[in-house]
Amino acid sequence: MQIRNLASIGLLAFCSITFAQTMSTQAGAAPQNWPAKDGTVTLSNFKFGTGESLPALKLHYITLGEPHRNAAGHVDNAILLLHGTGGNARSLLNPVFSDVLFVPGGLLDIQKYFLILPDEIGHGQSSKPSDGMHMHFPAYDYDDMVRADRLMLDEMKIDHLRLILGTSMGCMQGFVWGETYPDFMDALAPFACLPVEIAGRNRMMRYMAIQDIKLDPTWMNGEYKTQPQDGLRGANQLLLVMGSAPLVMQRQAPTRAQAEEFADRYLARTMASTDANDMIFYLNASRNYNPDPKLGTIKAPVLWINSADDYINPPELGIAENEVKKFPRGRFILLPISDQTRGHGTHTSAAVWKDYLAEFLRQTEPK
Repeated sequence: MQIRNLASIGLLAFCSITFAQTMSTQAGAAPQNWPAKDGTVTLSNFKFGTGESLPALKLHYITLGEPHRNAAGHVDNAILLLHGTGGNARSLLNPVFSDVLFVPGGLLDIQKYFLILPDEIGHGQSSKPSDGMHMHFPAYDYDDMVRADRLMLDEMKIDHLRLILGTSMGCMQGFVWGETYPDFMDALAPFACLPVEIAGRNRMMRYMAIQDIKLDPTWMNGEYKTQPQDGLRGANQLLLVMGSAPLVMQRQAPTRAQAEEFADRYLARTMASTDANDMIFYLNASRNYNPDPKLGTIKAPVLWINSADDYINPPELGIAENEVKKFPRGRFILLPISDQTRGHGTHTSAAVWKDYLAEFLRQTEPK
């Protein structure tokens, strides 16, 4: 993909955000017709960290490519790709990601690798509150998501991963993966997050979005018959601000009329595609995330990339520079603001960071 095309494509990325942490689902840019295969695993009597359980937890996923088995019969080319909050298994089929990485000769060439893209708990076609349980759905968190994905891979007869690459929420799950199953992957590539407790402005924004919904009288403790419009609108407005970046937004909407038109289009799209209860649950799934105390237990090499214009993970906090020292084998890269960065959504714009990933894959190639 030509670098010069990123500006126009970047606008499309912002135009169909389900949640600011996702920045990877585009409605305007038609994805290539990738030969994705759908799969479903049902986990019986899955127990959540809260002590709650579901008799049947459905996990949907898509795959690209074919698994390759070594002489011992183990799959040796599997890569797990993890989407952001509010996204789904197809979020990373976004052209600015897939058309750069999945193509023949690309870094994640589907003729070479077996790519696995799950719908995380609470997302896509996997089990979620809007399926019928509403606010009685178990209060899942990132630990539950990672453990469920591991059980899904067990069902798929995959016992090792060449790489886990996660964006936003998937970035945070990447750190949890590294701590929980330190020998399961050759390499970790978490993009657009911090490995510390969600606090400060980040938690405030999530909390306020949740409260916007819950304080809408038509929410009715989650038993609404139609979506609570006022609360959901307030939440979506806040999430647009979370995921956007001033430079690119000013460039793409340089007049009052264009800015207002952009906001109206964004709200029309997100209001039509977002369920209020689902949003409450996936915003709150980060409530007890905090990999910081155990970062030193991560064995896999880590390529961690953030962007300097990321409003959710602002570099002025100085957190990343201290945290990266805790990894036995970690590298942190802060991408400077440029015409190619897209704030938090830079995690999906592969042309911006693919050279770092190429070097990382070469360095971590199994012997």
